[in-house]
Amino acid sequence: MFNIFEELDENKFSWDSIGDVINGRKNLGEEMPIFVYRLFQFTIKDELAKRYGNETTVDIFRNAGKLSGIEFANHMLDLDLEFDEFVAQLQQIFEDVKIGILRIEKFNMETGQATLTIGEDLDCSGLPITGETVCNYDEGFLAGILQVYTKKDYIVTEVDCWATGSRVCRFEAKVQS
Repeated sequence: MFNIFEELDENKFSWDSIGDVINGRKNLGEEMPIFVYRLFQFTIKDELAKRYGNETTVDIFRNAGKLSGIEFANHMLDLDLEFDEFVAQLQQIFEDVKIGILRIEKFNMETGQATLTIGEDLDCSGLPITGETVCNYDEGFLAGILQVYTKKDYIVTEVDCWATGSRVCRFEAKVQS
């Protein structure tokens, strides 16, 4: 476990930082309402934006999402599966843990370019339309998963979001050059 008050030059987070949730929440269990997660996420995002600006805040959320995606992939996914089986596994886990309904619209095996959608996305489904994409954490999360599976560094950008009027989040993924 790491001390959140020490200055960090490198990532101190690891999968073990999550702790033993099942043992620690014997009565309440692992699940909580989405509004509690969003209260946490959006109030932190608001405070960071006030202190550091929107660009830095978005960068922080993407980087945090990427670290999370890397840890998620390394601990929750069978990385030895062939691509189609890997995608099926990833889709099932996204639904099981209620992240959302993942679909791969296209994936170019040669270039690594991909278009992915998440329906009923944990971060934004049901939000008011603001005209801005808000799923920066998801961008990093998907980039981290893709990086671990393909062993290539990815940049993932949300192009459609519930907050822009779409009913799914659509992400464009590209291998970083």
